[in-house]
Amino acid sequence: MPETVEYLRLGRDIVRVEGEALLSLAGRLDEQFSRAVAILRDCRGRIVVAGMGKSGHIARKIAATFSSTGSPALFVHPAECAHGDLGGVTGDDVVILLSKSGETAEVLAMLPFLKRIGARIIAITNVAGSGIARPADASILLGIGSEACPMDLAPTSSTTAMLALGDALAIVLMRVRSFIREDFARNHPGGRLGRLLLHVQDLMETQDLPYVAEDVTVREALMAILNHRNRGIVMVTDARGCLSGVVCDGDLKRLMLRHEHLLDMPVREVMTRRPQTIGPLALVGEALARMEGRFTSLVVTDGNGSPLGLLHIHDILEARLL
Repeated sequence: MPETVEYLRLGRDIVRVEGEALLSLAGRLDEQFSRAVAILRDCRGRIVVAGMGKSGHIARKIAATFSSTGSPALFVHPAECAHGDLGGVTGDDVVILLSKSGETAEVLAMLPFLKRIGARIIAITNVAGSGIARPADASILLGIGSEACPMDLAPTSSTTAMLALGDALAIVLMRVRSFIREDFARNHPGGRLGRLLLHVQDLMETQDLPYVAEDVTVREALMAILNHRNRGIVMVTDARGCLSGVVCDGDLKRLMLRHEHLLDMPVREVMTRRPQTIGPLALVGEALARMEGRFTSLVVTDGNGSPLGLLHIHDILEARLL
């Protein structure tokens, strides 16, 4: 037991040290950060992110974040650049170089080529006036005093700060470019996040929908429910074709206990008026939130209240969103 308590204390200390490094970094951001965002905003090509070792792993993630938030980006390995990979970098690109010391040999070796082709350079480093900071168009300093590693050797606080800076650049740029939820969905078609950002019209049923008029009997409404893919709901429309209510199998079960002649009653007398509806351009995530365990179906209507389709919880399940 004493050992586990000590492990917990050490773990909390390390997280606290890294957290304090991030808070300190937030307070030190200056016009160099703003300059970097402006450079990225005006980029006519791609964002190229490079770093060696642990910084390289962070660089890969930063490039992925830029790409997923609307700014095409890629990672290049500095050691591979000397063997042909620099050919993929153009003068229209912005290159973000990551190096805690600012003197990483493989990263420094990229600079003559980048300056020659006219690519803009953003440096992220811990040392002002270092080899990558001096020629950079913008240089953001980490300001890390020591790593969370007790020997001050393993990159920990510094790489956490690099990652946070990359996120900050990407998200600020996303806002500058008015990147919205629908754009995010287009970039994430295969993941659950992206599928939740699909529009309702992408999943709703539109063929052979269960409609009945207000003056039909409950018996006919029940037949419409049973004949439609076991969705357990029928839409009731008025003389203008607008939605006036719905009847679901749960309603019928409850009413059967109170009305002996239920099946011969007009459906308008048993339907749920003002049911939950949603527009076709609403996001599936919003539809799911509307259901919240209370409903299994939402009627999809146009601006005039006419039903366009039906979204059932099964449609969301079949799309692997739950």
